[in-house]
Amino acid sequence: GKYKRAMPRLLGEATRVVQTDEFSIDELAGNVATGADTLSIAHCKISAPTGEPWLTLDYDEWLCILKGVMLLHHAGGTLEARAGQTVFVGRGERFRPEFPEAGTEYVPVCIPAFRPDRCKREDDPEGEVPRKLAKLHGKATATSLGTAEAKPEELYHMCQRVLWDEAKASGAAYFPPTFDEDGGFTHATAVPSRLIETANHFYQGSEGEWVCLRFTRSSLRRCGIIVKDEGALPVGAQAVGEAWNEWVCPHVYGGLPIQVVYAELPIVRDGPIFKSINGLDKA
Repeated sequence: GKYKRAMPRLLGEATRVVQTDEFSIDELAGNVATGADTLSIAHCKISAPTGEPWLTLDYDEWLCILKGVMLLHHAGGTLEARAGQTVFVGRGERFRPEFPEAGTEYVPVCIPAFRPDRCKREDDPEGEVPRKLAKLHGKATATSLGTAEAKPEELYHMCQRVLWDEAKASGAAYFPPTFDEDGGFTHATAVPSRLIETANHFYQGSEGEWVCLRFTRSSLRRCGIIVKDEGALPVGAQAVGEAWNEWVCPHVYGGLPIQVVYAELPIVRDGPIFKSINGLDKA
């Protein structure tokens, strides 16, 4: 039978979403330029050597280098990409882009489309770039998310260092000692400020060094592991704190594969008391 062919059509036009002394970003397609959340395309121009903070993406990104050079720092080292090359950054990966040469240009393609809530930036949320992006994307984000709160991408779990080291040495996934007793999940939090309170509530009776593991929700999902956001639950036979009724906690229904953990932060103790976590604010 006959059917109507789709016709080429204009979707929108380039929209300047970032302008600083060092770089500019024109969105060609996406939430701001075309009102589409499926995919975003932008044209980025570097006018002076600069770099971005550490980023963790909740989307897949292709970085097509048109001119100059881009350095991508990551847990395994640094990748250099030059004009004519394309870099792929998978969802949940943590990296830091650097642009050592003025005149560098590149085109990022993001699926789904870039939104500020999908890009975890480890810098000042009140800085010029985050504020501008949040303002421009505010309407699109509200439309996409409704009144629901976005699920945090970055998660934390605390454990005894000896148990984590044993898991790494074996190459097997890490499981907390109370995994089966707790119902087949690993406790985690998306709120770093709760870590020390939680440690002092549950773990003061333990001995030895502790470490805080940092990983992402999407990296777990790629391994087939689901995270459910639920109310605070006991660890073994130890009940939760009296003031934790309103807490929403990400419970990892599985162990932690070694490869998903991208930071190990030492926890400082004074006797049985947990005092602080080294590098938590900057790792």
